[in-house]
Amino acid sequence: MSQKSKPSLSDIRRAHERIQPFIHRTPILTNSAIDEIAGCKIFFKCENFQKVGAFKARGAANAVLKLRPEEKEKGVATHSSGNHAAALARAASVAGIKAYIVMPSNAPEIKKKAVRSYGGDIIECDPTLKARESTLEEVVKKTGARFIPPFEDWDVIEGQATCALEMWEEGIAFDTLMAPVGGGGLLGGTALVTHYLSPNTAVIAAEPSGADDAYQSFKAGKRVPMEGPQTIADGLLTSMGGINFDLMMEHVDDVLTVDDGEIIEAMRLIYERMKIIIEPSCAVPLAALLKNKDRFMGQKVGIILSGGNVDLGKLPF
Repeated sequence: MSQKSKPSLSDIRRAHERIQPFIHRTPILTNSAIDEIAGCKIFFKCENFQKVGAFKARGAANAVLKLRPEEKEKGVATHSSGNHAAALARAASVAGIKAYIVMPSNAPEIKKKAVRSYGGDIIECDPTLKARESTLEEVVKKTGARFIPPFEDWDVIEGQATCALEMWEEGIAFDTLMAPVGGGGLLGGTALVTHYLSPNTAVIAAEPSGADDAYQSFKAGKRVPMEGPQTIADGLLTSMGGINFDLMMEHVDDVLTVDDGEIIEAMRLIYERMKIIIEPSCAVPLAALLKNKDRFMGQKVGIILSGGNVDLGKLPF
């Protein structure tokens, strides 16, 4: 891990300055029709409008920009079936360095296309974690490239934290912030920056019930690995990382789960009412809020819409 300890608030602010030229400051949108249904005031942070269509652009840019010159010469490598793959390929291309991306053969074509468009070298492997990790190991051995994990890395988490930092800079007194949880980089970064800036604000994770390892880990107080996840929210299939689990136990107030039907309903609501494109993983926090309305009644709630990379040919409605 490139940093030995968790980033301070000034580390996160420096990361924000560092990545500024390479990301969008995404807008916060509100919608009175959804507020009425929810019984509270919701502020949607639209990372679906981010570069590469997801918040992952932040962490990847920060990790690449913090490399030493001799590391840059050899390039970067990762394994990912989705948004981190495209985010790292783009960050590498902007920095003028090579990116080697190990992707499972069943990764969505739209995600492979994105990686290729940013000049990333795709190395395909069998769709198992074991195959991904062993293929990545071979690539790193052969090229000397620096492995940049999708979420289990302080530089990546520091970059993802800049999303919530921007939300706090808007001067809104949030009662609650909500983020989806897969590997936990976005949740960890959000929880950390909120702990620094507004320790009384609740941070709540939202997760599909078909891939609920964070929920189970939170309740058990120890990491419970994911077994055969099944959910439409393809961005949240990963088991939670260790350092993100620690951040969750320290700074997250609760983990709420929703089923695929509830996710699709929330996704549809955002399409119909807000006229914006989001991927299923993105709808999970709103689904969790709508399922637990009493808990949020009358509050100001910030929701991170994590990404908009959805295959339009496969919309669930």
